[in-house]
Amino acid sequence: MEAFGSRIVDNLAVPRIPRVSCLFHGVRQVRVPWALPGSRNTLGFEKHAIDTLLEADVLGASRLLRLSWDETWGVMERAVARGLKAKKRRVIPYLGVDEKAIAKGHRYMTLIGDLDRGTIEFITFDRKKTSLDEFYQSLSSKQLAGIKAVAMDMWEPFISSTWEYIDHAGSKIVFDRFHIMKHMVEAVDAVRKDEHRRLMAQGDETLKRTKYFWFFSKENFPKEHAARFAQLKRLHLKTGRAWAIKESLRDLWNYQRKGWARRHWRAWYGWATRSGLKPVVKVARMINAHLPNVLTFCDHRITNATIEGLNSKIQAVKKTPMATAIAST
Repeated sequence: MEAFGSRIVDNLAVPRIPRVSCLFHGVRQVRVPWALPGSRNTLGFEKHAIDTLLEADVLGASRLLRLSWDETWGVMERAVARGLKAKKRRVIPYLGVDEKAIAKGHRYMTLIGDLDRGTIEFITFDRKKTSLDEFYQSLSSKQLAGIKAVAMDMWEPFISSTWEYIDHAGSKIVFDRFHIMKHMVEAVDAVRKDEHRRLMAQGDETLKRTKYFWFFSKENFPKEHAARFAQLKRLHLKTGRAWAIKESLRDLWNYQRKGWARRHWRAWYGWATRSGLKPVVKVARMINAHLPNVLTFCDHRITNATIEGLNSKIQAVKKTPMATAIAST
């Protein structure tokens, strides 16, 4: 057995950990109470490193800690592994499933979150059926049975996976209102683009520099542009009509009962499909095809807003060198 010794690194005395040579298991390093096996850092230093990582990204923390980027990432990975190991398995009644683009060329990752606690429970690359299958397969039968509702986009692979693993999935899938409204906002913008091109060809600049006006809801519209927007709404613009249809759709989620929500939908759907605005008609028909699981919102009243709120942190992770390297492979 090798005896304790020390070596000098950056003017600090670093102890050499004894190693034991075993006939059956080969050379093994002695476990010490102040460091993890295979780690070059003490537990005290790793705690300090984790505190630093909570306040900075990996690149910034590596500079403050005077470690390489890989070493700092390793500290973070070990901390996450310890946290997951210590985490108790529990039933998550309300799940949110979302996907995020991580690179060009339609590269995505799938995120599954606990909507009650506002935490991300599972992350996997891609947005295929197998991506969500992997999460469901990690759950016990008790955890699967305890799922009351799942908020998601109208993405067929996620729908298929949930139908396969969750009993009575038809009453538990809730198509997320923010994704639906995103489709509607994009339809309004498509109408604006087409109308703006036609008006500009006639020398009319009415819609110039108004792109972001039509993205806002009426109650959140910036006060400094309110007067001009009010003037635009008084004009007989197709874009203004599309925006009004979009705003009326938002009222669907204010109803407490499915019957009233369905009545509002029928009136809205008739208005949208008779509008003659092709992008609006397309979105209206898409929503109508998935209407039963849009109206399940009345039963569960959940959205993916919690997961969307974590997007800034996810964006920060996407910008790290490791994320860039993974996305490019």
